[in-house]
Formats: sequence, C-alpha cells, structure tokens
Amino acid sequence: MLSSASRPVARAAVQYQQQASMATLKEIQLRLKSITNIAKITKSMKMIASTKMMRAQRNMDAARVYGSAATAVTKHAGVEAQEGKTDLYIAVSSDRGLCGGVHSAVTKATKKAVAAQEGEGDLVVLGDKCRSQLSRELRENMKMNFNQLGKNVPTFLEASLIVDQILRNTDLKADKTAIVYNKFLSVIAYEPTQLPVVSQSALAAAPKLSTYEMEEGDVLKDLTEFVYASALYWAMAEGHAAEMSSRRTAMDNATKNAGEMIDRLTLSFNRQRQATITNDLVDIITGASAL
Repeated sequence: MLSSASRPVARAAVQYQQQASMATLKEIQLRLKSITNIAKITKSMKMIASTKMMRAQRNMDAARVYGSAATAVTKHAGVEAQEGKTDLYIAVSSDRGLCGGVHSAVTKATKKAVAAQEGEGDLVVLGDKCRSQLSRELRENMKMNFNQLGKNVPTFLEASLIVDQILRNTDLKADKTAIVYNKFLSVIAYEPTQLPVVSQSALAAAPKLSTYEMEEGDVLKDLTEFVYASALYWAMAEGHAAEMSSRRTAMDNATKNAGEMIDRLTLSFNRQRQATITNDLVDIITGASAL
C-alpha cells in the first residue's frame, strides 16, 4: 500500500500520463480529419481530370488530322531536312500544376537541346510553368512567352494566333524551328519530343512544290503559316492530353496514399485509445485496492 505522503505524487503522475494520452489522441484526430478532407479533394480532382482527359484525347485525335495534313504536304513536296543549328525552340507547357513531371520533362528537353548548341537558340515559351523553370538558366534566350493556357483544350485558332505573333516578331530568327512538347503515348506514359517546323524558304526550295500549281501572290506564305499552325496545334493537343492523363494519375496516387495514411492513423488512434482505457482501468483497480 502507498503511504499517505506518496499518494499525491502518484496521482499527479497518473494525471500527467492521462493528459499526455489525451493530447496524443487529439493530435491523431486532427491529422485524421485533415487527411480525410485532402483525400476528398484529390478524389474530386481525379474525377474532374478523368473527364477532361477524355475530352483532351478526342481533341488530340482531331489535331492529328491537321498534323498529318501538314506532314503530307511537306512530304509530297519533297521538302528536305534543314541542316545547321536550330534558330528557335518553342517549349509547350501550360499554367497549371499538380500533374507530375510533365512540365519538368519539357524544361529538361529544352535545356538539353539548347546546351547541345552551346547555348545558342531563341526560346518562345507557352505556359507559365516552363517559363518560370527556364528563366532560371535561359533568361537571355527567352524572347516571347504566352500564358492563360491549359484551362481548356487547345484550338487551331489559338495556335494560329500564337504563330501569327511569332512570325510578326522581327527580332526572332525562325529559319529553323523546333517545337518541344510531350508526345502522348498512353494514359500512363508520355515522351518529350522535338517536332521540326518547315520554314518558308525550305518550302519554296522543295523540288515538287510546282506540282500543286499554286497561283502567284501570298499562297506560299499562307501555306507556310498553315503548316506552322498545324504543327503547333498538334503539339499543344498532344501535350494537353499528356498533362490531363498525368494529372489524373497524380490525383489517383494521392488519393491512394491518403487512404493508406488514414488506415495507419486509425490503427494508431485505436491502439492509443485502447492503451488509455487499459491504464484507466488499472488505475481504478489499483485505487480500489489501496482503499
């Protein structure tokens, strides 16, 4: 039996232990509530991304028609591959994140391409994500950037307006241009790719261009702009589909991870609660025995 002098000390120790257990239980409850709310958000974002992914894939299929038409024109005209260094790189990204390493892949591919040319080559960046990443090392190369991209599926009109501004910029050298974008391979895979764009001079020098019997005037210029816009639209649509699929995968993984954390915290909460109840029962039995 405890002496009368030691009983207050024992009661104080028991109260401290109970308070510590209650504090731990409260912390676990708060974490459980927080992670549960996050899981609801990521699950909703996954459902939204799934819907947008299907829409992006349909738009990508339509954009491939433009891309294949432009490719067919240059192929049948006998356009030869341009030699020398690339004058202009167009990096295709968007303004939105939470989609894995989609934007970083375009950034790395662009940096690698510019580094292969000993830092030469102008940059036009589509989207704020790649702009913020590329500006750290290639600020001097960046000549133009476009934002407000990625909220909706890309359109041919949007690509045409971007191309029009690029071609109107007299400070840009666009004799040899390459578009850097993420090529959509599957729902879970994409690949950073360079898509060369045929310049007006290369198209004019094509040996079989005369077979199209084009009239005098701005037809060649208009054809070049169409090929340019078609290639950019194709790249933007492919990149958008890759972004949506990657965002869906990222939100799916986040939801699964949140579920695993909830299971672990629930188990920890139940164990801690059971230990607290057991200690309380021991204290009651010990106190009754002492009386």
